[in-house]
Amino acid sequence: MSTIHTIVIGAGHMGRFHAQKVASLERAGEGVKLLAVVDRDLARAQAVATEVGVPAQTDYRDLLAKAQAAIVCVPTIFHYEVVLELLKAGIDVLVEKPIAATIAEAEEIDALVATTGRILQVGHLEHFNPALRTMKEKITCPKFIEAHRMGPFPDRATDVDIIRDLMIHDIEIVQQLVGERPIRQEAIGVPVLSSTVDIANARLTFPSGCVANLTASRVSPTPMRRLRVFQPEGYFSIDFLTQSAVIFRKCASESPGGKPRLEMEKLEFDREDALLAQARAFFHAVRTREVPLVPSSAGRDALRTALELIETMPRFEDPQ
Repeated sequence: MSTIHTIVIGAGHMGRFHAQKVASLERAGEGVKLLAVVDRDLARAQAVATEVGVPAQTDYRDLLAKAQAAIVCVPTIFHYEVVLELLKAGIDVLVEKPIAATIAEAEEIDALVATTGRILQVGHLEHFNPALRTMKEKITCPKFIEAHRMGPFPDRATDVDIIRDLMIHDIEIVQQLVGERPIRQEAIGVPVLSSTVDIANARLTFPSGCVANLTASRVSPTPMRRLRVFQPEGYFSIDFLTQSAVIFRKCASESPGGKPRLEMEKLEFDREDALLAQARAFFHAVRTREVPLVPSSAGRDALRTALELIETMPRFEDPQ
């Protein structure tokens, strides 16, 4: 098995975790080698690089001739610049979500993936949660979807609003489950602790008639990441935090002429490290040239809907 030489670009909150996962795959003998951790801030790069036992660099371009794969964790506004240069250099890429800052940038990235044949996987992490992975096979005719993704304001730096920071996870999941993009969307959101929207609610209507109601907040005291999917024969409830699910099936009445009833089945899964599973899937795609679970087109479509939602939001004047 050939070794995939890899660099992690961006040594912030997520970059550190990605470097740890690549290093752990290398130690496990899974055909991966972490060449370096790269960040324009040398001290930050050195802190992460020392932790995982590799060199620190300040310019990823110095490593283009040595790397076959890269994980990009820089601020969103730099995704386009970095990803394009990597793809043009023949390097396969895992980029954190959102795929880019604008839809024009996302479309150019997606087009370049198609013309170069490179692998590009977007870091929509929930697809590697065992609860969603199992339940996706059971969801066949969604009619109504409800999602809540909430938690305290993050310690990490964030350069985007709540739609592109958190809600985009559920936008991408819903679009994959329904198999289409919405034809109508509306949203409302307000800033609380930052200069951008920190809590928002959105309603998406799809050509099939399915409706999704999404809520995301980074000013909630209690973390919650849940998805409920309703279809004619029952509904499914997925808890991403506990990696568990519940199935409610519609059953005939136990008595003649009685009303249908719901039968509940709880599903629990062996807890998995979703970030490690995502890294492993990325390197599998690099090695086999298979289309990744979240390709550039899915990242582009999720960003398009997110930006459309932002455009529909009423603007609130700051009373101060």
